[in-house]
Amino acid sequence: HCKSFHSQLSLSAMLSLLFFSINYFYEYVKKMKKITAFIKPFKLYEVRKALEDIGVQGMSVTESRGYGRQKGQSELYRGEEYDVSFLPKLRIEIATTNQLYEKIIQVIMQTARTGQIGDGKILVSELEEVYRIRTGEHGIDAVAEFI
Repeated sequence: HCKSFHSQLSLSAMLSLLFFSINYFYEYVKKMKKITAFIKPFKLYEVRKALEDIGVQGMSVTESRGYGRQKGQSELYRGEEYDVSFLPKLRIEIATTNQLYEKIIQVIMQTARTGQIGDGKILVSELEEVYRIRTGEHGIDAVAEFI
């Protein structure tokens, strides 16, 4: 009689733990990240190709100007010296899942790096929601071809 109670308790505890684990995993899986990377313009093709090779299906790219630590220095860009107060950069934005964002960061770091001042920055933020206008899909379902 006592063994039966312990068996039931253990089974109940195991089911609760299993339910909690599945729910936690589901909550983790459905979360999304927004990656914003500022890179040197001449690195775009290499970065894009490497991202496509790991399965990134979409991104948004805009021209940007800015400066960081290199303030007060100058940099050579396409044979011309620029005052670093506002250097040309490209801003890449990618919406992705929690499973892929670390790999995306690694790929951008490896392919955008020149080792020189002004290689750029990568910003990562939680993405609350995504909607695909054409179909009305949202969340993870809308991320595949987002941006």
